[in-house]
Amino acid sequence: MLFYWFLKFVAVGPVAKLVFRPRAEGTENVPAAGAAILASNHLSAADWVFMPLSIKRRVTFLAKQEYFTGTGIKGWGQRVFFAGSGQVPIDRTSASAAEDAIQTGLRVLRGGNLLGIYPEGTRSPDGRLYRGKIGVARMALETGVPVVPVAMCYSTRKLPFGKKLMRVKVVFGRPLDFTRYEGLAGDRFVERSVTDEIMYEIMTLSGQEYVDVYGASVKKAQATGGSDAVATLQPPAAEAGDRAPTSLAG
Repeated sequence: MLFYWFLKFVAVGPVAKLVFRPRAEGTENVPAAGAAILASNHLSAADWVFMPLSIKRRVTFLAKQEYFTGTGIKGWGQRVFFAGSGQVPIDRTSASAAEDAIQTGLRVLRGGNLLGIYPEGTRSPDGRLYRGKIGVARMALETGVPVVPVAMCYSTRKLPFGKKLMRVKVVFGRPLDFTRYEGLAGDRFVERSVTDEIMYEIMTLSGQEYVDVYGASVKKAQATGGSDAVATLQPPAAEAGDRAPTSLAG
């Protein structure tokens, strides 16, 4: 716990603020106390740094287990850094990976904490916003906590001599209340509707183009040589990994 605040206010936070000058809008929409889900688009590995810097409360993210299993001095340092910075490991390779991730997220929320997740399940392959996985909806429905849509926005400004300076803006939208669906966790049609509503709000805040396929599917198609991966994919009725709520890196 102390290491998290050390990183935020002493080691990482001041440097990130000095270099990138991140701006935040709508921070009043994040509850001052109690559990909530911060559901964000995912454009960069630095997203999990800039979002927590924008608010006073600690944010817990679900991170891939590989960050916690390294060996040697590097592995030890990585474990200390990610554990201390509020990351909780999840195993994305097991048959029950999606369910395990959801259960971990539920424990975080039932502890009255803020849970930061990326419904797309992976970083955007091209800057567009992709279809969200329904794990975020299940966690919201099972706990009754509000979902705060978050938009990470990056832009560049030209400097003299051809150099560019990156600017970062974090926008927190109004909390979404899904208590009207109380008792319907597990209903895939309701969960899909809730997820789509969350993604629509993120799209509105970020200004991104929305693509109704999974980002992971696009990456897979690109890896196999598809020149226009999105054009060859159809919106999925359901996928085995549909419930997976998040991925720190993909």
